[in-house]
Amino acid sequence: MSEIAITRATSRKPRPADADLKFGTVFTDHMFLMEYSEAKGWHDPRIEPYHPLSLDPAAMVLQYSQTIFEGLKAYRLKSGEVKIFRPAANAARFERSCVRMCIPAVDRQMFVQSVKELVKIDAEWTPRSPGTALYIRPTAIASEAALGMRTAKAYMYYVVLTPVGPLFGINHKPLKILVADKYVRSIRGGVGSAKTGGNYAATLLQTEEAKSAGFDQVLYLDGLKREYVDEFGAMNFMAKIGDEIVTPPLSDTILAGITRDSVLHLLREWKVKVVERPISINEMYEAGRSGRLAEVWAVGTGVGISAIGELTYRGERLVVSSGETGPTTQRIYNELNAIRYGESPDPYGWLEAL
Repeated sequence: MSEIAITRATSRKPRPADADLKFGTVFTDHMFLMEYSEAKGWHDPRIEPYHPLSLDPAAMVLQYSQTIFEGLKAYRLKSGEVKIFRPAANAARFERSCVRMCIPAVDRQMFVQSVKELVKIDAEWTPRSPGTALYIRPTAIASEAALGMRTAKAYMYYVVLTPVGPLFGINHKPLKILVADKYVRSIRGGVGSAKTGGNYAATLLQTEEAKSAGFDQVLYLDGLKREYVDEFGAMNFMAKIGDEIVTPPLSDTILAGITRDSVLHLLREWKVKVVERPISINEMYEAGRSGRLAEVWAVGTGVGISAIGELTYRGERLVVSSGETGPTTQRIYNELNAIRYGESPDPYGWLEAL
């Protein structure tokens, strides 16, 4: 374990009430930082009072988008203890994103240590109400000041924390989804499986158009044939068709979600039939028209488990589960939250102490 220098804030910010929490708008008192150079590698790990970053206008992250990030959560358990959900899985995905974006890999042990030490210092920021959490955002960026299309020689890794409620608010209704037929999120051979900013920037225009039309989110199809389901803009896709749960197989166009993996694990433990296979939008609609499409839901760290109440594709509206949360979706939501908040045993070792 590396020694992390700690400089504590001399004054504390006011913490918002749980009932007032939005997603990602208020940040805690401290942050973690370290830098990379060719001569030293990753060095100078430290926790400091939260402050703006200092970047040269020519920092390569601003020019060529060489950046990655992660998203994970710490939960306040029923006992009052604060624990982090599956940080080692996020560390492994962060490492894979580093490789894809040509960023020197952050050691997995250091990733977990940086997250745990920062949460430990700002643990009092972890909210207590159901559905809330302390969201953790580790990020790596190319900080070298240079122009020219190449990989950078200097980088910065940092972690910030924000107390949050659910992405779509407490007790939100099942989501209304627009199925994209004009834009795509990623293509085969691209960076769709890396958690890099460009993947999210690519969804902004379609998301804004969808929201203007009264939709909550966008479901993206594959970039080649515009036929097969990939994922939502910031969430993985699952559906119950007939007596089986189906979800698209992981590929270089789909992010390997930690929540996705957790849900699949639960379903298989319950002996539910789960199939990872390509799902065409036409199959979805045919199943909906015939009554075989029982439920659709989204999974992700930010959104948790969110039911999909309707889909609209090329003007055709498809209502799912009468526009309500289905029993499978509800069971997954209940069981995963019970584990996260310490209301049920954690037989998988997903919660890690600080």
